[in-house]
Amino acid sequence: MKPTELTDDLIDRAGSAVSGKTEDVSVHRTLLVVASAVVAFLIVTPMYWLVSEALEVELPRAVDLFFSSLDITVNSLVLMLSVTFLSIVLGVPLAMLTTRTDLPYPRFWSVVAALPLVIPSYVGAIAFVSMFGSGGEVDSILGYTIPRIDGLSGAIFIITLYTYPYVFLTTRAALVSADESLFDAARTLNSGPLRSFRRVTLPVIGPGIAAGALLAALYAVSDFGTPAFMQASVFTSMIYWEFENYNTPVGYAALLAIQLIAIVAVVLVIEAGIGRDEDASGGDARGSEIELGRWRWLGAGFIALLGFVTLVVPVAVFVAWIFRSEGDPIPALEFQMEFAFNSVYLAALAAAVALAFALPVAYYSGRTSSYLSRVLERATYLGFAVPGVVIGLALVFLGLNTFPSIYREGILLLVFGYVVRFLPQAVGTVRSSVLQIDDSTVEAARTLNSGPIETFRRVTLPMIAPGMVAGAVLVFLTTMKELPITLMLQPIGMDTLVIKVWQAHSAFAYRYAAIPALALILISGLTMLVLLRQEDAVR
Repeated sequence: MKPTELTDDLIDRAGSAVSGKTEDVSVHRTLLVVASAVVAFLIVTPMYWLVSEALEVELPRAVDLFFSSLDITVNSLVLMLSVTFLSIVLGVPLAMLTTRTDLPYPRFWSVVAALPLVIPSYVGAIAFVSMFGSGGEVDSILGYTIPRIDGLSGAIFIITLYTYPYVFLTTRAALVSADESLFDAARTLNSGPLRSFRRVTLPVIGPGIAAGALLAALYAVSDFGTPAFMQASVFTSMIYWEFENYNTPVGYAALLAIQLIAIVAVVLVIEAGIGRDEDASGGDARGSEIELGRWRWLGAGFIALLGFVTLVVPVAVFVAWIFRSEGDPIPALEFQMEFAFNSVYLAALAAAVALAFALPVAYYSGRTSSYLSRVLERATYLGFAVPGVVIGLALVFLGLNTFPSIYREGILLLVFGYVVRFLPQAVGTVRSSVLQIDDSTVEAARTLNSGPIETFRRVTLPMIAPGMVAGAVLVFLTTMKELPITLMLQPIGMDTLVIKVWQAHSAFAYRYAAIPALALILISGLTMLVLLRQEDAVR
């Protein structure tokens, strides 16, 4: 063979290899698009059935229901706005206190201020209702309630206590990442503390406050357990009671759900319209701390008081209930280890399925910047913006009308409900890891004759593993605490910790809620510890 022929042959082979790799990449991307589209379709489908059920209601009855539910609308808006405002009032000063002042042991107090996120708000609600609500322990002893912890005001109080950490954490993150020399520059211009905060600090941390406020607002308007325990008439509790009332057409509950979704949509639109201020992060200069003098001990005492109210009081109440034996025993409410096993099993199953669903969506969105990838990714976020009671209602309609055998089986639809609700947590963390992948590393693997699947297994997967673990842990943690979806889709005979807490409250047998509630707190705390250790390992 002549040299020129040999060269041409090598060129042809190289071209064929490149062509083959290009075809493999094309097929690989097509499969990613198809898988992402299937996941997005599955997540959006329950909402279609909800709308179809709502459209079954005749227009005159729909109008009557709308006007008859105005008081529920007002209560829901008052709850959402009050919790959001109070969370900002608590969260922002606490973030400033733990980052910008000479508060002693700031890291310890930061952990104390964030720990209420470990306890589900309805667990705190049942503890406070039993102690301070009408007919509670204090009411029985003193003859009157001090203070009155029930109704709409009680729901606002409890949800704020367990929601303000959202604002605290997002604001604190903004303060930590900001260039502290900006704050010192404001002082050199003879700006007082309040004026400096308004003109310099607030624009810097504004996006962080807005992000935390959005989370607090969405949590407040979608919370089901706390308003139900407090007997507050809001959309979430009323939707569930309409669902439970078999004499009422299911379309009524669907219409209430549509109204609640409309409120959530307005909140999201308002948050999107706020905009984002210019980035003020990345500064290397360390600013000076604000000296509080004697007031720093008062600040530490305030955080300690919050920790006592949100953590110590509920745990102490539950522990006290364990040693009580008042009234006749109720065998159906006696604690069994099976309840904890069922909760962990369902949460682990939901985490695994959510991770499997999230992987193609997150990888496709993180590796491409196309309009289609953004649309498919955002479609998976629908469930997180919709309250759990609405998702549960939609899946009940879907199961009854389309998959009755799956509905009777129970566990498949229940796990799917968890995935619809919490999939964005897995998508977000996995996508963040995908965005950190160095393209040159992937290209180097492909030049060594590694196909797309082999490259993903040997190069990409180890790099995004921390994000996958974090996403799975987040889904596990939130699934453990999810109440409305569990109530509405619970398989017959498969009781969980949250179900036993609900049943104990319904029977006014609070002592039977003690062990399930403590088990929830313990498992949630251990899961949070795993998540924090995972973040430290990544760093």
